Amino acid sequence: MSWTALILAGSRGAADPVAQAAGVSHKAFAELEGRTMLARVATALSAVPQVGRILVSIEPGAPALPAGLERLDAAPSPARSVGAALATAAPPVLVTTADHPLLTPDMVADFIRGAEAAGADICAGVATRPVVEAAGNPARRTYLRFRDAEVSGCNLFALRTPRAEAAVRFWQRLETERKKPWRMALAIGPLTLASYAAGLLTMAGAAGAIGRAAGCSAALVTLDHPDAAHDVDKPADLVFAETRLRARKAG
Repeated sequence: MSWTALILAGSRGAADPVAQAAGVSHKAFAELEGRTMLARVATALSAVPQVGRILVSIEPGAPALPAGLERLDAAPSPARSVGAALATAAPPVLVTTADHPLLTPDMVADFIRGAEAAGADICAGVATRPVVEAAGNPARRTYLRFRDAEVSGCNLFALRTPRAEAAVRFWQRLETERKKPWRMALAIGPLTLASYAAGLLTMAGAAGAIGRAAGCSAALVTLDHPDAAHDVDKPADLVFAETRLRARKAG
């Protein structure tokens, strides 16, 4: 089965701290060890046999893309950009972000295998806290605290079937309600949120609840890669990523 990969590389504001620190228009073009983050992500994806087309969602005025990548105009939000991509690429589609320079072919291949094994319409990659902290990143990270594990997102999503479009529409709905938390709570389900707050919600239970709310099946895919959950949101993350890349070179 051939997957289409979508890299979200759009700018989410004129004052992105990473772009400013790197002196570029989009943080996707910030360089680490002589190569842009976008190029590193694209290289990792292209080395995976299951991945065919690679699409990049970015603003029309952005710099030229590396060879072999297909350009799509970014929509006003990530969810709408994914929806626009689905108009040109049928599932299965793997979605990731340009600020994931530590991504490797093994991470992508393991995620695809996990998503296919899960069999859900939509899957999200996560890494447990012990795995994430094995990379040694001192930056504070956000963890989802489930009954069976604390996990952090890996910016890897699998839209396996046409029914995954329902999840994208649900995501778009949550984006429109982001300034109205009570409406977001109603969309996800008050009982689910109460269970999470009480520390009773499991990973499988959370995925099931999100899937039911979205109108499709959903699953979380756990990745055993310390760098999988480390994206670049601030200049300190860029420094950490460079440190990890140098460590890889040193063996």
